[in-house]
Amino acid sequence: MKKRALSIAMLAATLIAPHVGAQTASAPAASSEAVAVDPAAVDALHKMGTALQSLKRFSVTTQLTGERVLEDGQKLQHTATAVLDVDRPNRIRAIMTSARSHREIVFDGKNVTLYTPAQKYYATTAFTGNIQALIDKLGERYGVEVPLADLFVWGTPQAPNDQFESAMFAGQDYVGYDLCDHYAFRQKNVDWQIWITTGEQPLPRKIVITRRDDDARPQSVSVIDWTLHPDFKDTIFTFKPPSGAKKIDFVPVAAKKG
Repeated sequence: MKKRALSIAMLAATLIAPHVGAQTASAPAASSEAVAVDPAAVDALHKMGTALQSLKRFSVTTQLTGERVLEDGQKLQHTATAVLDVDRPNRIRAIMTSARSHREIVFDGKNVTLYTPAQKYYATTAFTGNIQALIDKLGERYGVEVPLADLFVWGTPQAPNDQFESAMFAGQDYVGYDLCDHYAFRQKNVDWQIWITTGEQPLPRKIVITRRDDDARPQSVSVIDWTLHPDFKDTIFTFKPPSGAKKIDFVPVAAKKG
């Protein structure tokens, strides 16, 4: 998994203790990558990715909670929500809301629009790729992050699963009413956990990320809810400027720095 793919949960915070019956509980300290990385845990990501890529039309909501660390080490929490309506391969509407900001991204397969309701500013640019390509362009060219970007990366070649220092099954837990398999991974300066629904359609229900490059070990958590048979209309992917909205230009990151 690319580091960017971890960004979907970088706004949050609780850590659930591993199940007593975790498979790795009796394993000795890993002496090599072959020992530390459980192939079954990696395979679970592959299966989840396949399930995600099979979804064509769906809605997904995430509740995010994150930690900000002050200079004296005190941690402050902040929260946000994101809602995505998706019609693959090339239509998406994303709404991101927090106390600090409210943004909307609308893509109809031909044009993508970023709208900020508080300021009533919107910017539109032409684009004809798929959703994953759009996410890449918005991030690299304009510095705009799309929430839950991992959902469009898992299950593709852009989400390699060969970068783990460790990977393990950590038992089962409920997320809401859904029984989930709990997995834990370590790579570079990040520890992360994921809860995947059991059954025929394994989907991510919760993700926890812990930064190891900060002595305070700030954490983030994303709890994800799915609607696999949404009733939204196709018109939601067409942006219509509200009364009084002002059109501005999309400014590339390089131009902003200049």
